Amino acid sequence: MNSFSFLSVVGFLLLLGLVAYVFYVGSQRAQGRTMKFSVVILTGLLAGGVALSTLGRGLIFVNAQERGVVINLFTGIRQQTLQPGIHLITPFVESVRTFSIGQRAYTMSSVSAEGQVAGNDAVTARTSDGQEVFIDATVQYQIDDQNIVDLFIRWVGPAGEERFEEGLVRPQARSIVYNRVAQYKVEEVYSTKREALQKEITADLQNALGKNGLQLTSFLLRNITFNKEYSDSVEQKQIAQQQAERAKFVVDQERQESERVRVRAQGEADAVVTRAKADGESRIIAAKAEAEALRQVSTALKENPDLLTFRYIEKIAPTIQTILLPSGQNFILDPRSLIGPRASTATQIAPSTTISP
Repeated sequence: MNSFSFLSVVGFLLLLGLVAYVFYVGSQRAQGRTMKFSVVILTGLLAGGVALSTLGRGLIFVNAQERGVVINLFTGIRQQTLQPGIHLITPFVESVRTFSIGQRAYTMSSVSAEGQVAGNDAVTARTSDGQEVFIDATVQYQIDDQNIVDLFIRWVGPAGEERFEEGLVRPQARSIVYNRVAQYKVEEVYSTKREALQKEITADLQNALGKNGLQLTSFLLRNITFNKEYSDSVEQKQIAQQQAERAKFVVDQERQESERVRVRAQGEADAVVTRAKADGESRIIAAKAEAEALRQVSTALKENPDLLTFRYIEKIAPTIQTILLPSGQNFILDPRSLIGPRASTATQIAPSTTISP
């Protein structure tokens, strides 16, 4: 309703008051009473009624989210639309039809409470491999404020009803969805190429609506369902894939466990080899040291042959009572110094004495 319509209502009431005033004075005079018409009252009611009625029909306020199309009884439709604000038109000759340029949404859904059409309104299409699919979608659009006049001429009925949603948005969307789905296989529609399908539908629908004064904001491919037979087959396939993934996971776990065991065994084997190698190297070092010691002993004996006899006597000195030497061998030490005081009862032998065996 026009924001200034109340002026027209007030003007109408003033004119109605004028009629009532004339009728009242006329009835009083018809009864023989002397009553004159007041010029001030007549003029005030008439002028106020006409002025307010005219002003109420001539002033138009357009909201920020609206645009106005002016229809003239004699010249037709203005090409210039009314922008937001207060405008003055020719009273009783021109009228204004306003359109909201805000976002609109048209939903086609299998759920009866979601879409504009009661019941199942999902788009039924068939893929390139013959599978039937049911698509829920939403078209978000708005009126192009640069082409409102063309939209008004094409898609507004004689009574001012908007027909572009049922006559343009719905049939175009359903037709484009049907044609585009027919270019894809069923698995591509719901998985690998779903995004590509949505982009193609968006481009086609944007072009179709743009030619008729509408701007497509977005096309939402909300849900894709199938007939029961195919749904059952997809479910079985998914179950099989899940089982295969689970089996693969178990195999990977077993492979990892076997690898862990192998690495552990390898580590233990490497440790044994390392210990054996260390033991061998230590034995080699010990053997080399012993050989070196024997070599040095051998060298010492070659340089001093009596050293061995000395070492022998040194070992038996604490307990020796009698010494027998081969004939022809000389003492290198005094035997008494070896025997010690415990040999008081032993035979004393001169240093030069030799004892035969």
